[in-house]
This record gives sequence, structure tokens and C-alpha cells, in this order.
Amino acid sequence: MNQQIVLRRHPVGAIREDDFALAQGKVPVPGAGQFVTRNLFLSMDAGFRQWMSEGAGDNYLPGMRLGEPVQSMVLGRVSASAHPDFPVGCIVSARSAWEEYSLIDGSDLCTRLEVDPRIALREYVAALGPTGLTAHIGMRQFARPRPGDVLVVSAAAGAVGSVAGQIGRISGCRTIGLTSTERKARWLVEELGFDRAISREREPDLAQALAQAAPGGIDVFFDNVGGAVLDTVLPQLREHARIVLCGAVAQYESATPAPVYNTWHLVTKRATASGFMFSDFADEFPAAIAQLSDWLLGGELTSACQVYRGIASAPQAFCDMMHGLALGKCLVEMQAP
Repeated sequence: MNQQIVLRRHPVGAIREDDFALAQGKVPVPGAGQFVTRNLFLSMDAGFRQWMSEGAGDNYLPGMRLGEPVQSMVLGRVSASAHPDFPVGCIVSARSAWEEYSLIDGSDLCTRLEVDPRIALREYVAALGPTGLTAHIGMRQFARPRPGDVLVVSAAAGAVGSVAGQIGRISGCRTIGLTSTERKARWLVEELGFDRAISREREPDLAQALAQAAPGGIDVFFDNVGGAVLDTVLPQLREHARIVLCGAVAQYESATPAPVYNTWHLVTKRATASGFMFSDFADEFPAAIAQLSDWLLGGELTSACQVYRGIASAPQAFCDMMHGLALGKCLVEMQAP
């Protein structure tokens, strides 16, 4: 059988574990041009919460339907194949679902990976997977960091933010992380090498804390939160600042997202604000993975993973991540068959 986690009901507000249910399906059989993966890791990504709500769906992804496996990025090993480019035994990253076995046709962000035996396999769904790629593309293509820049990263202790901030440090930026708790703030500075971290727990007045931490203003804001945090940062931009709009976790569980009022600062500071999806840059994945691998092996990049085990743990893992209980990348390691 193929164990799956399905969407039991469309979540309203803060997501709960009982919004999901464990179900049994059949192990798929590939037809021509298809293959089956035995999934090894499931990626917990906050952005997918956006497509779980009732009536969700946009130009990027359809909304998730009740009773169907929850959409997810997965890392798997091909167990059966009728596709010439994906033979049995190869490792594949793809957008699939929370399930033990997935039927895939090679589209939808599907990539055959050449894994480095010196690197833990889970990194190909973390620092070397969509998480690291999102941070790398956002920083290189849109932030364009320069030595001496002041970089501020929101949700800095999360999966993407923790990598983006380290890329800024590697690039010579003065890096400031925004996070929820003092424990996370200490981790950002002591373990990841951020120059400064601001926690809501210790410094609830974000505007004042930023003014003290970056009195000369902010060159780059890598934003994973949106809403009030983005609105607070805008008045403290320097001229020609770059804002990278990577996520908006503040609105994923809110029926009435917080407004952003201070957009006039984008005009007067001649700033740019760019949204992006990492999937638009598939041609750049190999070079990005190579650079991230070098940093990881060289000790310049630290990858933090919070690992849950077994498919039944996926609802808890996702809820813990959404509620800020995880450090770095949150993922589920599947049990061996």
C-alpha cells in the first residue's frame, strides 16, 4: 500500500494537525513516459499553506482539494520506470505530495540529481534543494549583495532566511536577522554568523530596534514575512535599496492580511522591490547547487535541519514549522520500506 497524508479539511486561521488525515492508496504503476519514486524525504515549506485554504489557487498552483494528498516538494529514489531519462535507482527531486510512492512524468520541477557522497542526502531537499536554491536565486538575482551592504532578513531562523543571511555574510554584508525568540536570535549570531539578530521577544518595537542596529539605513531587505514587518522596514531603506519579496508568511493564515502603507519610500529612495519564484530559474540550478555545495563542504555555510521521521509525522512537522517551533529547514525522513 501507499500511505498518504491527505487534506481532511481546508484550514481556517492557524493550521492544526487534524486538518490532515492518514490514508491508504495503491502503489502506482508507471505507464509510458512515467516513473515511480519511493520517497525518501518530504519538504515542509510554508508557502504551500497558501494553497490549502478553501478557494485557493492562482497563476502558479491550483488549490489543494479535500481527500487528495498534500502537495509538497519530495526527494525520492526511482523504484519503477518507463521513462528513459529516469532509470531505476536514480535520485529525483520533484513537486509531488506527502506520500510514500509518487507517479511522476518528469515535469513539474522534476530534476534528476547527481549526489555527492560527501554530503548527507537530506541536504538535497534542504541547503542544496528548493530551500537553498530559493535563497541563492533571491540573493544573486535580486538582492545583488555588495561588500559593506547592510542586509536585513525577516524570518531569518527559517529555512530560506537562514541560508539567505549566510549568503549575505559570505558576500561581505553586515547581516541582521529578524526572528521571534531570543533563543533563535542567539542561534543566528552564535551558530550562523549573523552580525546582529532582533527578536520580537526581547525587542518588540521593531522600528526602534532597526534604527539602533542599522542607523545608516538598509541596503537590502530579504523579506519572507510581508505585512507589518515589511511596512516597518520601508522607511529605513537607503537610496537605491533592493527588496526581495520571497514570502509572506504573515498572511498565509490570516483572513485579513496587514496592509502596507509606506510604499512612498520606494519612490523617494528609488528602491526596487522584486518578487520571484525559484522555479523560473531552473537553468541555473546546477551552478547554484555547485556553489552551495562548495560552501557547505568548506564550512562557510551551515545547514540546520529539524528532522521528523515517518509519514505520519508530516502534519506535526508542518504545524510546528508554521508555528515557529523549528530552526532552519523542517523535513520528514521517510521510514525504510
